[in-house]
Amino acid sequence: MSAQKIYLNTVQLKAELDRCLNCKNQPCMNACPVNCNPQEFINQAKQGNYTDAVRTIGRNNPLGQTCGLICPDKFCMAACTRSKIDFAVNIPKVQATILEKYRRPEDKPFCPAYNGTDIAVIGAGPAGMAAAAVLSRLGYKITIYEASSRIGGALNMIPEERLPRETIVKDWETIADERLIELRLNNPVADPGYLLREYAGIIIAAGEPNCTNLGIPGEENCLCYMDYLQNPEKYKTAGRVAVIGGGCVAADCAFTAKNNGAEQVEMFVRRRLADMRVTRREYLDLLNKEIDITALSSPERAEKKNGTVSLFVRRNRFNGDKLEAIPGSTVEIPGFSLVVKAVGSYAGPLLENSRIIYAGDCKHGGSTIVEAIASGRSAAFIMNERLMAAAA
Repeated sequence: MSAQKIYLNTVQLKAELDRCLNCKNQPCMNACPVNCNPQEFINQAKQGNYTDAVRTIGRNNPLGQTCGLICPDKFCMAACTRSKIDFAVNIPKVQATILEKYRRPEDKPFCPAYNGTDIAVIGAGPAGMAAAAVLSRLGYKITIYEASSRIGGALNMIPEERLPRETIVKDWETIADERLIELRLNNPVADPGYLLREYAGIIIAAGEPNCTNLGIPGEENCLCYMDYLQNPEKYKTAGRVAVIGGGCVAADCAFTAKNNGAEQVEMFVRRRLADMRVTRREYLDLLNKEIDITALSSPERAEKKNGTVSLFVRRNRFNGDKLEAIPGSTVEIPGFSLVVKAVGSYAGPLLENSRIIYAGDCKHGGSTIVEAIASGRSAAFIMNERLMAAAA
């Protein structure tokens, strides 16, 4: 997708800015997990003061451009007063567009001199990057250990058409400070506790690296969404693709399969369409891309047959508030070239140590980018408080 479609053009940006009602009670800010202040940066942009608008966004959100492209509509937009009149101001896209068009190298936040204390951050996803941004602005020297060859963590599994990888790099360049932040890629940490010999504290933001199993016979014939989204070209097919799951990650799998030339893509969702954990935009995109969604359905087994995979799927129903299987409703759906399971992930066991703080998905479970950023920021402030108390 071209930059013109991802971002607002000049006319669209002005139109969105003009629609803001400049609410003094700032419901959009109060709804934002990182307390970014749209009322403030929109008002600054209205007056043509884009330099201050850029700085206002970056004050609490070090990944403002990335966040603006993929943040769901359940936070600031859901709280937008304008939605009670017609429809909400597209705050995330306004934010991303302002940063894309007006952010300059000199707008990089100031970092003070080194305060003499070193901290390790494990994971260069949004939570880890946010933690490093906060701590470096407090004068700490940070070493980020990242197991993969690039920054971004789970952000790298989002289809390029929604999140160009260059956007993550642009935000990272605003965070990176050669004096205070060292990034070590291809550097997995098997024993985080060992790092306590070298660092005053550790923030672990390693995400959820383990794919949740379906627990069905023939599961070995299904592919984990992590493997699929990290290497979509490896699994490219023109055949039929099944995606098991009804959340935003499952939607990303479906979009990727369709963009990779799959003849048909079908999502199997355990609960109702109304229960799908996707945004309105993602749901409409699924329909526009002609992706089939079979709700109230759960695969019971997967069998290899004649070079393809057959899914045996049962129907579900609600008995009051309880979801239950419908007896005798299982049917075979043959002919899938690829079956992707996207029903969740989980982290490993957590270490108990006052000098180790967890952040992001490995602490809270799967979350949105803005919630991961908020968690990383919170971990950084807690770490600072603990180190200050220990030094007192």
